[in-house]
Amino acid sequence: MSTKDQPERGPARLAGPPARVLIIEAPYYAAIVGGMREAAEAVLREAGCTVEVVQVAGAFELPAALRMAVEATRRADGPRWDGFLVMGCVVRGETDHYTFICEATCKGVMDIASATGIPLGFALLTVDTIAQAEARSAPGRHNKGAEAAHALVGQIALARFLSA
Repeated sequence: MSTKDQPERGPARLAGPPARVLIIEAPYYAAIVGGMREAAEAVLREAGCTVEVVQVAGAFELPAALRMAVEATRRADGPRWDGFLVMGCVVRGETDHYTFICEATCKGVMDIASATGIPLGFALLTVDTIAQAEARSAPGRHNKGAEAAHALVGQIALARFLSA
């Protein structure tokens, strides 16, 4: 499927009380991640969510930060987030570092999501060039931050439905 064939998404909808969402971002490529965050926040706010943002040094730190946030939410006196959005960008370089970071980050995030059942949106760009990252973080329907936010709203809605 080419990017021109991607579906146009309608407004995000979420029944019930406003959801609290924590965005965990690795702003190593600040302009790229900032573009995804802005698009994600627009989708989430349109769905009536309140949004908080925390930052970590790089993509490798995303799974640990997600785990800390989930554990904080599960404490009796902890914050109450209804869902999490993880985002960052890794650009291929001249060494194997790219492969190791991408695989470890994706597996770490998926392991946490699978083990805990948390509503999660995932927007980690793994690209060969900055131009590819710019295309996926620019305003418009191909923005991966917005796509991840739409997925997260759906996951929050599903979690609410299944717990009712």
